[in-house]
Amino acid sequence: MIGAIIGDIVGSRFEFNNHRSTEFGFFHPDCEFTDDTVMTVAVADAIMSGRTFGEVMHEYGRQYPNRGYGARFFNWLLSENPKPYNSFGNGSAMRVSPCALLSTGNRELALTWSTASAVCTHNHPEGVKGAMAITDCILMAMEQRPKEEIKNLAVQLYGYNMNFTIDEIRPKFQFDETCQNTVPQAIECFLESHDFESAIRIAVSLGGDSDTIANITGGIAEAYYGVPLAMRTTALDMLPEGIQKVVEEMYNYSSRN
Repeated sequence: MIGAIIGDIVGSRFEFNNHRSTEFGFFHPDCEFTDDTVMTVAVADAIMSGRTFGEVMHEYGRQYPNRGYGARFFNWLLSENPKPYNSFGNGSAMRVSPCALLSTGNRELALTWSTASAVCTHNHPEGVKGAMAITDCILMAMEQRPKEEIKNLAVQLYGYNMNFTIDEIRPKFQFDETCQNTVPQAIECFLESHDFESAIRIAVSLGGDSDTIANITGGIAEAYYGVPLAMRTTALDMLPEGIQKVVEEMYNYSSRN
């Protein structure tokens, strides 16, 4: 989960001011956590507490306002009786890393959680598919499966077109918040990386919805490479105490189980 959070923080300053290069200051004073971090932590909290995903996400969104929530999700937060709204936005995919990490390798459980975490808002088939695909990629990364197998999973099981490289698509890549046009790209950013930091840098360099693409990429990259301690410490120091506490609890919970 910290990998996804780091991706969100590092990519945050480029979301609406894209930087088409891997050369940039990693943790910059203008970086901050966004809704991607808030909802990722909410998913972890829901799993650990046994509460419903929708209930906890609704609570967290109100506790941490003004973090860049999309218009439809913001209306969902404002509702006293929130209902799913058939979204296929990438919000369903960016928040699922705890589903894989807390499942201790139990794929059926992880996919059940990721589906449930999606459908409380993003109940469109593409929204659910995006959440499941990223969960599966993280599970395979945790097992250190070859990258080619992870790519084949995305293509054969989930039907994503992975016939591109980041260098090929970068010049014309535009801002797009759908799962269809961010999930395969985030997976490819991981596939082309050689360590955790390079994965985040490649994701940011693609442009588009930078914080979310880097968040999704970071979740997979953490599972495959791990996260350098200095990066983990810096990122945690940029979070409110309440969110820090849940992050630390999640890793303790995962270790115990």
